[in-house]
Parts: sequence; C-alpha cells; structure tokens
Amino acid sequence: MNLQEINSIISKIKNKVYSPIYFLMGEETYYIDYITDLLNQNVLNENEKNFNKTVLYAKDTSIDDLISCCKRYPMMSEYQLVILKEGQDLSRNIENLSNYALNPLLSTILVVNYKYKSLDKRKKLYKNIQKFGTIIECKKIYENKVPQWIVNNLNKENYSIDMKSCSMLIDYLGNDLKKIDNQLSKLKIICTETKQINPNLIEEHIGISKDYNVFELRNALGVNDLSKALKICNYLSSNINKHPIQMTLSSLFNFFIQIFQYHSISNKSQNNVASVLGINPYFVKDYVQASKYFSMKKISNIISLIKDSDLKSKGLGVVNTSDKDLLRQLIIQILN
Repeated sequence: MNLQEINSIISKIKNKVYSPIYFLMGEETYYIDYITDLLNQNVLNENEKNFNKTVLYAKDTSIDDLISCCKRYPMMSEYQLVILKEGQDLSRNIENLSNYALNPLLSTILVVNYKYKSLDKRKKLYKNIQKFGTIIECKKIYENKVPQWIVNNLNKENYSIDMKSCSMLIDYLGNDLKKIDNQLSKLKIICTETKQINPNLIEEHIGISKDYNVFELRNALGVNDLSKALKICNYLSSNINKHPIQMTLSSLFNFFIQIFQYHSISNKSQNNVASVLGINPYFVKDYVQASKYFSMKKISNIISLIKDSDLKSKGLGVVNTSDKDLLRQLIIQILN
C-alpha cells in the first residue's frame, strides 16, 4: 500500500468513517503505531474508553479470547475498540480469525498490530478481511522518498526544513520513519517560534555535525576535494558506533551508482534527472558537478573499490586493518 492510500485511510478515520477491522502489518512500524493511536484518539471519548476499550497482547491471549472480546456489545457507546498488540506472536494461529473476519460485529472496531510480518494473500483470512475490513501493508519507503515525507509531515504543522537538514537526518537515521519522527518531535518543541528546522539546530540538539557527515563526504568527493574528504573521514572514523563503515560505504556506493546513471540519461533536464535518480531537484547540480570528475569507466573502478572495502571491513582478505585506514585508503583511491 502506498502513502497516498494510507493517507486516504487516515483521512477517513479523522472523519469518523471506520472499518470493523484494521489489520496493520509489515516492516514499517511507524504507520502501524500511528493509525492505532489515531483510532484510539478518535473512536471513543475518554468516558467511553472506561467500558469500551480493550487492549490485548498476543503473548497473553488466544484467538478465541480475542474473538470473544470482539463479540461483546458496547456499553453506552456506538462502538467498542479492541486492540491486539504484537499480533505477529499469534502468527501460527492467526488464520483462526477467518470466520470472525467474514462476519464481524459492526459495533466493534478491531485493530490488529502485526509488525514485521505480512499475511499470506492466498489464505482465507486475508481474503475475508478484504471483504469488510481494511488491510494496510506498511512497507519501508525508499530512502529517496524520505525527504519529501519529512517535508510533507512538517508542512502539516506549518514547520519548514531545508534539504541539507533532510539529508543530515537521513544519513544518520536511514529510512526508519519512527526514528526520524522521534527526532523531528524534539526539534519541533525547540523551534516553536520560528518553526524552521535547519542544520545548526540539528547539530546542536541531535548531535549530527552539519559539516562532518556522510552527506558532506559525498559532496567533498563530488568536487574532488581530497583535503575535506579526509577530514570528514577522520571525524566519522572517530565514532564508529554512530558512523559504522558499512553504512558509509553503502551511501558512497549509491552515490556513484547515481552518477553512473546520470551519464546514461539522454534528457538531462533538472526534473527528468531528479525523477530518474530518485532525488530532490535541488541536488541535481551536485550530480552534474560530480559527473565532470567521474567518467563511467572510472565509476566502474570505484564501485569495485567500494565492494572490496566492504569485504575487508567484514574481515575478508585483510588482517589488522582499521576501519579508519580502510576508509582513508578508499577516499585516496577514488580521488587519485
């Protein structure tokens, strides 16, 4: 399910248009938690929750207990809300919910959290829920889609963020929306007056250096600045826990693959390049600049060097070489 579909379901919930079953599954836990919280806030008022809200944990319950709860009628309320947490722990027996899913009680809203797993679409349960309920499969979004996700989420509350700040957060946190949202929540509290999130704010309150991070390392390589690249290398290598070399190598690998792709694009208009590379148009100029220093042939050699460094970082084919020395050697090889 894509973000547009998820946002449509969120809109319905806010307008109090409910399904009798919400089966929330998949790798991306942010939306599983978000939609569960949203239903918890919207379905019942605080007085109704005393008698009509039930939270069950899969490790402490059974499918029969769950169905029994769902078949109860609400007290002095239009609905009752039943939330099953950690539903994946009942994966062996989850199909036993099939008959209830085919004939759910319309005054019950059942919310199943089924994290890190997905239902088999060929089985009865999946098909039965589809008839009357809502299945939301929350997949990890691609890293190149995260900047726009950050911008859109902040815009909803009239906050703004620049593209460098987005890149700093993504380089540090990857595409984990839960972690990103937690950090954004901290930043929003800090800048309630200006409502602007910038690199200085991120550096001061999250601890990500605005000048020494993987994003800036890529920029330094893109403009052939060996001195700056080595300074950033020293900084990253001084804290391997925050900046593991494998993550740095992965980011560099993606960067050079994208430069390679840029060379092969015939229509080099800004919007087309951004679309093909999966980047914000703001960053197209960086790839144009980098392409001047790195030919397709040179990039092929660099990709091999990065793969070799990755193997060495995992202890294959090298003895007693530090991650700092590996990264430093790679940078020198790339720019020489």
